[in-house]
Amino acid sequence: MVQQAVACGLSWWVARILFDHHVPLFAPIATLVALNTQLGGRGTNAVRVVLGVVCGVLIGQAAYMTLGHTAGAVAVGCAVLLALLVALVLDGERVTMAQAGVSAVIAVASGQLAGIERIGDVLVGAAVALLFSQLLFPVHPLKLLRRAETAALQGLARLLRLGSTAHGSDPEEVLPLESRTLYQLLHDVDQARTDMVSVARRTPRWRLHRGSVQAMSTAALRLGMLGNSCLLLARLAAETGPESEGPLDAAIDELADVLTAYATAAPDAPSRRQCVRSALAVAARLPAGTETRNETARLAMELAVHDLLVVAGVSQKDAKRAVRQRALDAPLSSLHR
Repeated sequence: MVQQAVACGLSWWVARILFDHHVPLFAPIATLVALNTQLGGRGTNAVRVVLGVVCGVLIGQAAYMTLGHTAGAVAVGCAVLLALLVALVLDGERVTMAQAGVSAVIAVASGQLAGIERIGDVLVGAAVALLFSQLLFPVHPLKLLRRAETAALQGLARLLRLGSTAHGSDPEEVLPLESRTLYQLLHDVDQARTDMVSVARRTPRWRLHRGSVQAMSTAALRLGMLGNSCLLLARLAAETGPESEGPLDAAIDELADVLTAYATAAPDAPSRRQCVRSALAVAARLPAGTETRNETARLAMELAVHDLLVVAGVSQKDAKRAVRQRALDAPLSSLHR
C-alpha cells in the first residue's frame, strides 16, 4: 500500500511536468490499477491497462468523429460495445476490457482532446508502475511460488486431519468448506506459478534463472494431483465407521504431519529427502494386502504417498516402486528438483 501511494504521487508529479494540462487525473489512477493486484502480476497489469486505454480512446474518438454529441447515447453504446469486443479479442482479461470501455465513454463524452490526454496520462502511470514493479521492488519469483505451495500443503494437512476425525459423518457435511478452501489454495498455486514464469521472463534480474524457474513451475503442477488424492483419502476416511479406526487413522495423521513439516521446511534437497523418508515410513506401516478393513482407503493412502513423493522430486517410476515395495531409500537417487 505504501508503494502504491508513493507511486501515485510520483505519477501525478511527472504528468504535471510532461503535459500541459492542470489535472493529470488518469496518471495516478493507471498506476493504482496496475499495482493493485497480486505481486507477480503487477507488470502484466500495467501493460493491460495501457492496452485497454489506447483501444478505448481510439474507438471512442472514432465514434465521436462519426456521430458527435448529437447522438450521445448511441455513440457511447456503440463505442463501448466495439471497445469491449476489440479488448476481448486482443487480451480477454477483465481489467483490459474495463479500461477499454471506460476510456471509450470518456473519449465520446469529453471530445477529442480529453481522449488523447488520457493516453498520455496512462502511459506515464503505467511507466511508473513498471518502474516500481520491475526495477525498484521486483518480486522474488521462487518465494512467490513457495508461499502459495506452503499454504496449499498446510491446507491438505488440515483436510486429512478433518477426514480422520469424522468417522461415521456425512462427508458432504464436514468436508465441503475445507475442500473449497483447498481448491482455492491450489488455484493460488497455479496463479503463482504463472506469475513466477512471467516475472522471470520480463524482469532483468531473473532472466538468467529461467531454467530453475521453469523446473519449479513444472514441479508445482504436481500439487494438483496430490490435492485430488488427499481429498479422496479424507472423503473415504470420513465415510468409514468408528469400527475402522486403527492403523489407517494413525497413518493419515502421520501423513498430515509430514505435509505440515514439508510445508514449513526449507525448499532444499535435504528437506525433500526427509519428506520422502517420512512419507515412505508412513506407507511402510500400513498393513499389506487386505488386512486393512477398508481396502479402498488403503489404496488411496498409497496413492497420496506416491503423489507426495512426486511433488518432492521423485520420478513417477521410482515413487510407484517404492510405495509398492515399502522401500525407504530406493527412490532417493531420482530426486531431481
